[in-house]
Amino acid sequence: MEPVYRTIIGIARTMFAAQGLKFTVTGEENIPARGGAVIAVNHTGYLDFTYAGLPARKVKRYIRFMAKKEVFDNKISGPIMRTLKHIPVDRAAGADSFRAAVDDLRRGELVGVYPEATISRSFELKDFKSGAARMAIEADVPIIPVVIWGAQRVWTKGHPKRLGRTNTPISIAVGTPIAPREPAAELTAELHASMSALLASLQASYTHPAGEFWVPARLGGSAPTLAEADRMDAADAEAKAARRAQAPRDGSS
Repeated sequence: MEPVYRTIIGIARTMFAAQGLKFTVTGEENIPARGGAVIAVNHTGYLDFTYAGLPARKVKRYIRFMAKKEVFDNKISGPIMRTLKHIPVDRAAGADSFRAAVDDLRRGELVGVYPEATISRSFELKDFKSGAARMAIEADVPIIPVVIWGAQRVWTKGHPKRLGRTNTPISIAVGTPIAPREPAAELTAELHASMSALLASLQASYTHPAGEFWVPARLGGSAPTLAEADRMDAADAEAKAARRAQAPRDGSS
């Protein structure tokens, strides 16, 4: 029993209802009723994790999401994240978060991971990091692919929040579990292929008005292409690195 996690989910569902969000979930039967598994989720918006946990509730399970350390450092979100037993990711000490995730998996937990690492501004699947595959191999647990479509309409990078009553449809598909196997690069490629197929299926049954910011360029929207989005991400990374490099000098003056 996890009363705090259950209460948070209840609050979230009340908020979803107030927003008029319309969920379509398929493949819930692929979430194991017991035992550890890596839950690999695509990343198109800031609230993906709140939607990705819905399929697991069919078997009354909770997901421990890996999230950047800054969320845990926040005085409001930090205590909540720690109480829900989510896993902080400190990029300066990545081995610690990897080990914590593997330990949770071995204890039979579901651990949520974003293989893309960052939000995809193109809303296409970015290249995947190998962490999800390496964790699954290390803990000897399956990877469960989960794809969400429509979440970017609610709140995503570079666009205003739309947290009012928007009646936004959000589709969630849970794919067939993928057994762990070496090498990690091949397992990562298999995961990417599985999630690509799930995403294409969800998009095929979803209405995409031409020119909308949340619609991929490939489908007639105004979102950047994957290549353009990658260049934007690279520019952001360079700017952040420059700010970090400048900070000590500013502080010592």
